[in-house]
Amino acid sequence: MTRRLVVSLVAILVIAAGTFAANLVAGNNPSLGLDLQGGASVTMTPKGTYDSAALTVAVEIIRKRVDSIGVAEPEIIRQGDTVVVNLPGVKDQQQALDLIGRTGAVELRPVLKMAENPDATTTTTTAKGATSTTVKGATSTTVKGATTTLPAPSGGVGSARHVTASATTTTTTVPVNPQTGLPEGQTILPDKDGRLLYLLGPVAGTGEVFSSDTKAEVDAGAWSVVAALRSGPAGEDQWNALTTRCYAGGEDCPTKQVAIILDGKVQSAPVVNAPTFTNGTVSITGSFSQKEATELSRVLQFGAVPVQFDLPTVQTVSASLGKDSLKAAIISGLIGVLLVLLFLMFYYRLIAVVVVLGLGVSGLLMWSVISWLSKTNGLALTLSGAAGIIVSIGVTVDSYVVFFEKLKDDVLAGRTLRNSAVRGFDSAWRTILAADTVSLIGAVILWKLTVGSVRGFAFFLGLSTLSDMVVSYFFTRPAVLLLARTKLFNRGRVLGVRRSVSTEAVA
Repeated sequence: MTRRLVVSLVAILVIAAGTFAANLVAGNNPSLGLDLQGGASVTMTPKGTYDSAALTVAVEIIRKRVDSIGVAEPEIIRQGDTVVVNLPGVKDQQQALDLIGRTGAVELRPVLKMAENPDATTTTTTAKGATSTTVKGATSTTVKGATTTLPAPSGGVGSARHVTASATTTTTTVPVNPQTGLPEGQTILPDKDGRLLYLLGPVAGTGEVFSSDTKAEVDAGAWSVVAALRSGPAGEDQWNALTTRCYAGGEDCPTKQVAIILDGKVQSAPVVNAPTFTNGTVSITGSFSQKEATELSRVLQFGAVPVQFDLPTVQTVSASLGKDSLKAAIISGLIGVLLVLLFLMFYYRLIAVVVVLGLGVSGLLMWSVISWLSKTNGLALTLSGAAGIIVSIGVTVDSYVVFFEKLKDDVLAGRTLRNSAVRGFDSAWRTILAADTVSLIGAVILWKLTVGSVRGFAFFLGLSTLSDMVVSYFFTRPAVLLLARTKLFNRGRVLGVRRSVSTEAVA
């Protein structure tokens, strides 16, 4: 029994100190939210007629863009017909506009040639609504170097779901003349990973050819994307016109590939394996992982419901007010914790040191989890989140009071602390578990049903409650049970009271 208690106590201390040290070494720190570090707030209003579901999808597109640059806990809120995007830490207004202001419509272009990207690329605007790629050290819409060997295309498009791309490797060269521009409508764009450059023909279609029924599926043990075509001239007819050209492999589509483009990047460039598609679906196959197939299916869904926005407005948000509020919250929180600890030391005497150490262990665990989530998932500590942590301290102290009061009742009844510690914790643990579960349920409901600052409060309250459960069982329990076996805690005034005289000798 004693050995298990020691192992449990040592384990929780090592985990708390080890994770704290690991985060310090890795340079992980809690990221701050918009109200504490400032940033940019972008307001977007759709123009023209649109479908409500389309605006919901547009919000998801914006969220994906923001996540791609690692902004910590952005707020993307739909307020009626308006979308508000809060970007903590983004000081450059133009960066925010460039990130948010695009419509997300999918383009379909024939692939003329493709080559490995020899250097880093940057995207520049050459005409209204069009983009081109400039390779570092080269002129606009040109590829650095005289010739480049092209890799084989991957993936394919077929009328049947089991059609795959040919494994034959093709090699060609891209002529480069820095003094000459590209023909009208042509452009050079990178793939989504920046590894390849594509020379593309004029736009031959948009994502409107696909319906929202597009989905990722497993077919013969491999992931594929099954895209449903809309009927009519704007759907199946437009797609078949493009695939007929590419399948023929003529001058306007020598690679037999169709590039699927979103936000100026080629998301996929499958080979066309059939001239026309009459069954209303297109199967895109290749060496897809589940994540890649899911992402491509979402791209095609996004293209089916684009929303045009008016010119966004950007406001810079100062963090001075938030920092002052956080400073005041920390000072008041520390004063409150100190007063509580002084009261516990006075009321429960020496055993209150367990409360001090328990709060320290809980603090280390909380700091480590928040720092790790900030680094890996973009979690940000907001002012409301700090309030949730401060409120949770009261929940944690309540757990100690429940346990200590049970022990106090046993001591007043004449039992020794050694005899009542195990039974006292078992009884108190049921109360602690019930109280913490209620707090956790409340935090989960708030998280699910609210947005913005209230959601941050709910998350940190829930995280603190889980930490309290862990610390109560793996630290408080073994610490008190081990101290209860010492002579120091079994003589004189224990927990601020003295055992009954009539039963002291018997116990």
